[in-house]
Order: sequence, then structure tokens, then C-alpha cells
Amino acid sequence: MGLSGTLAPIVLFCYNRPEHLQQTVESLQKNTLASKSELFVYSDGPKSEHDSPQVRKVREYLSQITGFHAIHIQEAEKNKGLAASVIDGVSHVLSKYQKVIVLEDDMLSATDFLSFMNEALDVYFDRADIFSVTGYTPPITFPANYPHDLYLVPRASSWGWGTWSHKWSKADWQVKDFPVLKSNADIRLEFNKGGDDLWPMLAKQQQGVIDSWAIRWTYSQFQNKAYGLYPIHSKIRNIGTDGSGTNFTFKSGEYGKEMAEGRVQMPADLVPDEKMVRAFGEYYRLPFLLKVKNRVKYGI
Repeated sequence: MGLSGTLAPIVLFCYNRPEHLQQTVESLQKNTLASKSELFVYSDGPKSEHDSPQVRKVREYLSQITGFHAIHIQEAEKNKGLAASVIDGVSHVLSKYQKVIVLEDDMLSATDFLSFMNEALDVYFDRADIFSVTGYTPPITFPANYPHDLYLVPRASSWGWGTWSHKWSKADWQVKDFPVLKSNADIRLEFNKGGDDLWPMLAKQQQGVIDSWAIRWTYSQFQNKAYGLYPIHSKIRNIGTDGSGTNFTFKSGEYGKEMAEGRVQMPADLVPDEKMVRAFGEYYRLPFLLKVKNRVKYGI
């Protein structure tokens, strides 16, 4: 069926980091498709009085944004938190559109990021086994002679990603069959092919230790035997790993990979490559001591 010719709206989530937000928006504005794309911004409310000045600065900046086909700004009065904001915001936009591109306020993008995302959303629209696409790739060691510009793995990315309404609607945000997963080691092993941090994250989510939409979205993909589509070279760079983020409060220099401009070949019949899946899973391998802590502290 495809949706060529219609551009996916961009949904941007922000909270209390005006400087990061400005860099994110300015890099988006340099995208060749920015002026033709609609932008929906969700600005979360302050957690406390302490956050109010920064949230105010964010909203002052938002009121001055230009450079997009249309701009819609939603300002939450109270703090919803990132997980609820993303689930509600993306669901709302996908109730009106068939596809969407999603960013948080700490993502720099290559000038052809929107072009790449829109093409991927068109090419893989009908693929029931592809639930999401992203412009980001982690710095993994790729197998020699891998022939494609893209790869498929059983994990969704939360950094500069996109999806379709008919796939997002299949997400199970309550994780209703969690007891089955908890009691079946084989299913857990299969789920962890996308990284052995996945099961502990899902367990912590269900215990209320963390609040993550992304782990539930990845699990929904797993339930539907679906994959996330990634590029070999990133078109997204995260600038939120400086200790300022909500869910990323330790500093890491590992995410500063350079972004790649340039056309990406998108074979409609792309299939998962076992070596790629293994290399990807290896990157997300949990350190032994963290596994011990998970077992002792959380029983997982």
C-alpha cells in the first residue's frame, strides 16, 4: 500500500532542558524536509517548584520556533513523566496520521534524517514483521562483509525513531502476559536476543522500579515476532548523556559517534541476519556484577 508523498509528522518531547532542546530543534530545522513537515511538541509540566524556571524557559523558546510546515505545542500543567507523555502523545498523533517520527529533546539529527525516516516508513509500511525504524545505531562491531545499509534486530530504539498507527495500536502497555514470561525461561531467553538487559528492564518495569515506555514497546514487538530497523551509520546523535537527562543520569562518552549523511539503500525484502543480531545483543550484554545485583535486589 505505501504512503509515498505524505510526510510523517514529527513528535518532539521536552521537559526542562532549554539548551538541549534548542540544539535539537536547530538541527531538525536544517533538515531538507523540515519546512514541509508538521511538528507536534509535548512539553511536560514541572515536578516541583525547583523545575518551574527551566520549564518556563523551555516554553518561552517553544513559542518562537519557526521553520516547519505547522507547529502544534501541548503544554502539560502537571508532570506526567516521560513514559506517559510518549505513550499518550504518540497515540494521539497516530489517531490522526498513519505514521510518525519521534524525538526527545537531546537528539541531534543529520540533515537527511527526515528524508531517511520518511523513506523507511514508506518502504516498510506493509511489513508486518517490522514495527519500528530508527536513525540511530549503537557503536557495535559489525560482521565482516555484511552487504546492506540497514539491519533488523529484535529491539526497538528510543532515539530518533518512527512507527505506524497499525503497529503502535498492537502495543500491550500493561504487559498482560508477564506471568507467562516470568515462569518460562525459554521465552525469556528468546526475548533477550535483543540484549540480555531486556528481561531485567521489563521485570523492573512491572515491579514499579523504573517507568519506561521503550521496554514495553520492545516487548510488544517481541510478542508480535517483529523487528526494529536500524541503519549501519547513525543519522542521530544523543547529546543528553551529560548527566542532565531523566533516564540517563550518568555521563558517557560512548554515544558521540559521528552522524552520516547520504542515501541509504532500502531493500523491501530485507531479512534479519543472525550474525548481526548476535553482534547487537553482545553490545547490550549486562556486566556480571549488575546481573548479581538484579538477582539479589530485585529477584530477577
